Amino acid sequence: MSLSPVAPVIHLAFANDFSSPGALAKAAAEESAAIATLGEELVGSDRPFVTVSGTPSVPGRASTEADPVSADGPVGGRGRAVTSALGLASHGVRSTAVRLPRTVHNQGTGGFAGLLTDIARRTGVSGYPGDGAQRWPAVHALDAAALFRLALEQAEAGTSWHAVADEGDQVRDIAAVIGRRLNLSVESVPAETYGPLGPIFANDQPSSSTHTRQSLGWEPKHPSLLEDLKNIQP
Repeated sequence: MSLSPVAPVIHLAFANDFSSPGALAKAAAEESAAIATLGEELVGSDRPFVTVSGTPSVPGRASTEADPVSADGPVGGRGRAVTSALGLASHGVRSTAVRLPRTVHNQGTGGFAGLLTDIARRTGVSGYPGDGAQRWPAVHALDAAALFRLALEQAEAGTSWHAVADEGDQVRDIAAVIGRRLNLSVESVPAETYGPLGPIFANDQPSSSTHTRQSLGWEPKHPSLLEDLKNIQP
């Protein structure tokens, strides 16, 4: 593999196959291998390398940029991969990570909310796990793109940033909008409905972007998740 001597690198690729634990582990392993290969080429270059992970979950409060991502659980492989990428900062790479929330949306599609919509269409029920009080953060895709540019241009090596516009919408509120748009009943469903992502779907995981906004001057401008979901077509 040979990279241009001047071009920066943004790595976003992920298989997004959540059909089974094995498929999810395979996708994480592929991502880890890609980051390792890119890292080998970038060592000593002082070039910017922006990669991606998810916002972490912290019991009892909104997670911040200072919290570590998890290296365990269904997506622990992704956490280990991004930690490895940030470690390149000590090897002459301006590596940074943009942490994306559970839903990156545009025109009512994308992310965990998009998966809820897909499952609702398939099952005939707009479901949520447990009592639905758990909160998921979200961001519009165009606002997330703006943050990637800012990280590429301004972020110091070894830093992490949160692309969070909505700190946390309750999942039952997300399901309620989906149900109205699809004319379906809104009900609690077993976490097993969501396959290997079930434990994550059931978890309360709000997240803050205060530090990101203050340090990089990032300000989301596009519709919130609950507003954007009104674009779902029956």
